[in-house]
Amino acid sequence: MALINTTIKPFKATAYKEGKFVDVTDEDVKGKWAIFFFYPADFTFVCPTELEDLAGIYPTLQSLNVEVYSVSTDTHFSHKAWHDTSPAIGKINYYMLGDQSGQITNNFDVMRPGVGLADRATFLVDPEGVIQFMEITSEGVGRNATELLRKVKAAQYVAAHPGEVCPAKWEEGEETLAPSLDLVGKI
Repeated sequence: MALINTTIKPFKATAYKEGKFVDVTDEDVKGKWAIFFFYPADFTFVCPTELEDLAGIYPTLQSLNVEVYSVSTDTHFSHKAWHDTSPAIGKINYYMLGDQSGQITNNFDVMRPGVGLADRATFLVDPEGVIQFMEITSEGVGRNATELLRKVKAAQYVAAHPGEVCPAKWEEGEETLAPSLDLVGKI
């Protein structure tokens, strides 16, 4: 699964977003940063906690020119029904992509073999459509939107400042590193 620094593959899907069904393709993703947030299924247990957490930082992500696409192998109709009945999911204003064919899930190599469900996985895609980071956890381990936001800011910083890297726990405004022979063995 060597997807880092590869370009996302073509796809077409229907999403539920803000009361409407909209078509989304890989071409729609390009031009801004994008988070693909895969989860196993609608109407489950850990998933709504993660999706609600992500909804809480969505305005901040939008201010950073980041769009969010949550993806499961459910249909866009199921996403609408879940959105209409769950207080947590009702907070979502980002795209909820239906991937019942599994095309997107397979493109990102996070389909569970023989199960038809996505792994719990997150990908950050840059404006050129290139995957900059990914995270996959087991089904019972929920993700943290605040940590995701920190990673997005770090990836954007590195993209805007060639030759610099962000150390562990880097927060916006803190010092970065410029890899050089002078630093070897001193950190």
